[in-house]
Amino acid sequence: MNEQALLGLADDELVLGWRESEWTGIAPMLEEDVAFSSIAQNEIGHARAVYSLLSDDPDALAFDRKLEEYRCSPLVELHLLEWAHTIARRWLYEVADEIRITALKDDSDPAVAGLAAKIDREEAYHRMHAEMWHERLRDEPRFREAVEELWPYALGVLPAALRGELVERVGLAEVEPIERGTHTDELAPLLEEMTMVRRSAPAGAQW
Repeated sequence: MNEQALLGLADDELVLGWRESEWTGIAPMLEEDVAFSSIAQNEIGHARAVYSLLSDDPDALAFDRKLEEYRCSPLVELHLLEWAHTIARRWLYEVADEIRITALKDDSDPAVAGLAAKIDREEAYHRMHAEMWHERLRDEPRFREAVEELWPYALGVLPAALRGELVERVGLAEVEPIERGTHTDELAPLLEEMTMVRRSAPAGAQW
């Protein structure tokens, strides 16, 4: 697995973790406050683990880059505070991420394959949560419309070679993907928020 692809995985997990943490305290039911908070923490933990494969200073890699250096997919950048769209992203991302992680488990680098296997085990809860909501909402028009709207973004999570499996599993026709490497206007304010405390600390500060 090349470093840019790993960086994309880590950036996806970091940014999605921050986005999903936005539901803490405002989810439509109490258990979803807890679920989204837990999932967000796990995603950020996975990001840190992958950053640690790429750098001796994972915090610097996570927070000290310029916006254009981030490799996250546009899907995770979207500021979604509407439940149907949030669950649609949750489900689409988990299906795509399972395909990506499964491929990484066969990576020639044992450190990458081992970490992918660990992440895969921890992601089982995320997938169960996403699938539960998919089963609950799949016949709701708002949810179906949200899935279709986010579908080009979901395709952009994966490299071209893995998209066929995503098409088969989601059951939608392949369309022009919104590719990784481009950013939405919603990433810049999120990065400002994510890095605010780190940028305010004196150089060399120890936490």
